[in-house]
Formats: sequence, structure tokens, C-alpha cells
Amino acid sequence: MFQYVILVLLALFSTLAYAAPVFQPHSGDATFFRPAVGACGDTNTVSDFVVAVSFEFFHSFGPQTNGNPICDRRIQATAPGGKTVTVTVKDKCAACAHFDIDMSPVAFDQLADSSVGRIHAVKWHLL
Repeated sequence: MFQYVILVLLALFSTLAYAAPVFQPHSGDATFFRPAVGACGDTNTVSDFVVAVSFEFFHSFGPQTNGNPICDRRIQATAPGGKTVTVTVKDKCAACAHFDIDMSPVAFDQLADSSVGRIHAVKWHLL
């Protein structure tokens, strides 16, 4: 019985250690893309406030695509100048580094003009 309790506790703590960083603030680059049918299975447009997170971050919530627990989670992103936008996760980004985010044009424009193309050191967190 004691061995069973130890195994359960080890499994619990290893799960918490893996999941805990997901809910902390992150920093990465922000870019923009033209949304269509995303990894979450929804069709979005350039006027929707949506975001794609990195492939690695997306799958840290589970192996599935449609129905992944990260789908429909909201993210608040803040550019170095202090401008903020709230977006909904609808896709994954294969070209993104682990904490980079790829936003719809309307969302990106809330942080900087699209002519910038990429914003470095954007801080973001799940809501």
C-alpha cells in the first residue's frame, strides 16, 4: 500500500512540474498570419482576434489537434511599448519558437503597425 501511495504522489508531482510553466508569463516574438481553418477546427478571418501558438506549446496541453484543451483559451499579449491585446487560441504555428505567437492582422495591429512585421520581447500569459 505504501508503495502505491508513493507512486501516486510521484505521478502527481511530475505532472504538476510539467504543467506549471504553461501558466506562467512568457516572452517571445509576435508575428501575424492570415487565418483560415486552424488546428482547433474553426474557420477564422483576418478580422478575428485569434492567435496561433507554437507547435510545442500547443501540444504541451495534449497530443490531439481538434479538441485540444488549449483551443479557445484566451491570451493577453503586451508589446514592449505597453500596448495590450487579448486573443483566442485557434491554431498552432509550426515555424514559431516555443514562446512565439502568430496573430491575426487585426490583433497584431493593436500592438504595432503591420509594416513592422515582427515584434520582439512580447510578454503574454494565458487568462
